[in-house]
Amino acid sequence: MYRSLMQVYVRGSAQALALYQKAFGGELAAAYANPDGSLMHSELDLGGQILAVSEAARGAEPITGSTMQFCLHFGKGCEGRVRRAHDALKDGAMVLFPLGPCEYSPLMSDLIDRFGVRWCIFV
Repeated sequence: MYRSLMQVYVRGSAQALALYQKAFGGELAAAYANPDGSLMHSELDLGGQILAVSEAARGAEPITGSTMQFCLHFGKGCEGRVRRAHDALKDGAMVLFPLGPCEYSPLMSDLIDRFGVRWCIFV
């Protein structure tokens, strides 16, 4: 296997990509736009992990936050990165577990962002 990546299909893909770059940092590795400015495909390199963002198919009914969750484990000493991601993602989100300690981490959050993507972020 050459690589694996996380792929999200959302409405407002260009805005989602900008949000995820703000939340997680990372370098834009590729972006291919549709004629309307939405993204046919894009890849954000998050320290060797790829988050791909594409426009959801028109007319397809989205299923938000109920079938998948992207869990990003930043590791010990990365509380600042978790806080930055949470602060960017929480606007317009449904927060399922507010930023704070849990059984397995001193700092985590579980939320469904305004694009319908569910995230678990923790140290």
